[in-house]
Amino acid sequence: MSASAENQGMAQWVGMSPERVGGRERVTGAQRYTGDIRLPGALHVKLAHLNCGHARILNVDASQALRLKGVVAVLTADDLPKPMPRFGPVYNDRPVIADDEVKYFGEPVAAVAAEDEDTALEAVKLLRIEYEELPGVYTIDEALRPGAPLVQHPSIRAADDPFRQSNILNEWCFGWGDVDQAQADMVIENVYRFPLVTHFPIENLAYQAAPEKDGVSVWSSIQHPYVLQRAIVTALNLPASKVRIIAPDPGGGFGGKGYPKYEPLLAFLALKTGRPVRLALTLEETFQAIRRAASQIRLRSGFTADGRLVFQDIEANYQLGAYADIGSRVVSKGSYVAAGPYHAPNVRIVGRAVLTHTTPSTAFRGFGIPQLSWALESQMDAAARQLGLDRLEIRLRNIPAKGETVIPGDKPVDGDWRMLLQRAANAIGWGQPLGKNHGRGLAIGMKNSASASASFAIARLLQDGSLLILSSTSDMGQGARTVFSQLAADELGIPLDRISIVMGDTALAPFDASTSASRSSVFMGNAIISACRQIKTQLRQMAAEAYDMAEDCIRLQEGKVICGERAVAYDRLIRDYYGAVRGEVIAVGTARGKYLPNHPLGGQAAFWEVAAVGCEVEVDEETGEITIHKLVTVTDIGKALNPRQAEAQDEGAAIMGLGHTLMEHLILDEAGRIQNLGALDYRIPTIKDIPLEMETILQENGDGPGPYGSKGAGESGILAVSPAVGSAIREAIGVTIHDLPLTPEKVWLALQEKRAGENSFARPLTDPKSYVE
Repeated sequence: MSASAENQGMAQWVGMSPERVGGRERVTGAQRYTGDIRLPGALHVKLAHLNCGHARILNVDASQALRLKGVVAVLTADDLPKPMPRFGPVYNDRPVIADDEVKYFGEPVAAVAAEDEDTALEAVKLLRIEYEELPGVYTIDEALRPGAPLVQHPSIRAADDPFRQSNILNEWCFGWGDVDQAQADMVIENVYRFPLVTHFPIENLAYQAAPEKDGVSVWSSIQHPYVLQRAIVTALNLPASKVRIIAPDPGGGFGGKGYPKYEPLLAFLALKTGRPVRLALTLEETFQAIRRAASQIRLRSGFTADGRLVFQDIEANYQLGAYADIGSRVVSKGSYVAAGPYHAPNVRIVGRAVLTHTTPSTAFRGFGIPQLSWALESQMDAAARQLGLDRLEIRLRNIPAKGETVIPGDKPVDGDWRMLLQRAANAIGWGQPLGKNHGRGLAIGMKNSASASASFAIARLLQDGSLLILSSTSDMGQGARTVFSQLAADELGIPLDRISIVMGDTALAPFDASTSASRSSVFMGNAIISACRQIKTQLRQMAAEAYDMAEDCIRLQEGKVICGERAVAYDRLIRDYYGAVRGEVIAVGTARGKYLPNHPLGGQAAFWEVAAVGCEVEVDEETGEITIHKLVTVTDIGKALNPRQAEAQDEGAAIMGLGHTLMEHLILDEAGRIQNLGALDYRIPTIKDIPLEMETILQENGDGPGPYGSKGAGESGILAVSPAVGSAIREAIGVTIHDLPLTPEKVWLALQEKRAGENSFARPLTDPKSYVE
């Protein structure tokens, strides 16, 4: 009997929602995060910043700081090798510490290491930093203006880079058909803007490093330990075997903890001082270190008279910041699917990664798609209004059926996306009468999942029959340990309480590409199942030898090896096979997406992550305040391995989406300084802002590439929240706003323009077939 056949219909835990592994520790405060770890003899590190977004560093005088009792070291660019070591997940453009220039508000100029935190803070005040403030570019428009100050010096960019004399890091062009020759009955053109927002994880960024005899160990609240290892290897010119990354479970990440920030700096300091060092950023400093890319999207769409798409012409400019980080991948991957989950015979997409003197943007839940969905779905609404069509109907007419093409040459449609929309519409009472100043909105979002990436898992069946799974996935709140335990329990028939998941240490757990792109349940889940099935094969082979039986007469059932009429527990078999000295059974499982060098993204999507959102809102015309009466998400999940956790992920993503929809935005002054640092001045949704009613619907068709037909989840809930809310506001009060967030002030001002007859939100162009809103 094959391993697959043995598991038919035997899932006990998959599809259930057992108590979350580590959940009690998180809610009681017993969980130990990176900042809670105390290494013996560790020095405390504090960073020195300048009070502007762009400046030339003339001199750093550390003499007074070094005379302060308890100060062990001050590190500046002068203390590092020349040329300055640089690192990054895509481009090695980020210096270990500011080199010659400060490129963004919050970039460290110096790092002080002292015996205690108070001394380190005092020493930072004693540093004498001479600098010349320089003109900066802090918006997309400023950066693209002819003659604008360059954010990156051409010398650190490739000699054949066509954009090296500009603030464009890179540009991607995708498409099919012929937009210029396409004939449409109606053309709509608009510009949509998405704000600068930050991640605001509950756990601030924290790092530690310690010298080893011939290398370094680094502790970080990082989502991708092996990506960090690669950065340390690059910056310090060490072999990977000499760089150990220890990554305790992060206290929330949302992409902001995905990629290296100050870990190379800590590694250099540890080697310089010969002692462990620790850096715990404040919330304000964390704001200065991570954010989502803002965007400005110009969208021109052509339709037939009956509402079918003829073409999509999309120009998407993303505001990266001072260094590339993973932002370039956000732009390329997001732009690739900019035409959304619709069939459009002619598409032209230009995506640009634009450098500015601002905090480097990084991954954020949704990975560039919420910005595009805001534009695309708002445009679909505009077309419906101009053509006199129902907003649901125009979408259903353009969404391809399962198995049809959505992007030529890529994975076909892998779900019933029309059903997602229909279920969302039904859940909010689409077409039913509404109260005064109430409106309903619908939207759908599509994200491409991980493509060419690999996951490895080690399964160790120990001598007593308990199980260890070694995996480098990060459990940052999504419940990965729980799901992995469920998969292993069902494969090997071992109780959940006898399974442990070891994560977050490159010296113990094997390679995993990343904990991102909603990929873990699919890629690492498949790797764990592969390892467990290999263990079962070994157990059958061991039993055949130990009990002198034919292997095909041996089967596994409910955690035992069945040899004829004899049922043998795993620990007994191990003892009978190895003898008194005992042993264990070990297997390595792998899963990967095939690398395709000619594919624009290096490989096809493993699955499409798609969700529909429906909502009902009420707008107070006197204040502009918005109340969300009901918010519904419908996600194409394939199979919910743990329904309660899947629902919680969608709910959390949707609430996060309400943040950038209604309130969240970083405010910069003329010198590039963030004006609303911290919890008091930067608004995120609280209990008073959440919908009065939420409903999460998981569409399970068992058609995904993951275990039991699962697809990834966790990001889908955020993809289309903004356009659904914007659509509902338009129906409630008759105004359209193209720039997020939809704050009460912005809504109120739009209402005043409408009342005054000065509403510029819907004005015909010269061409009678063309419209702007």
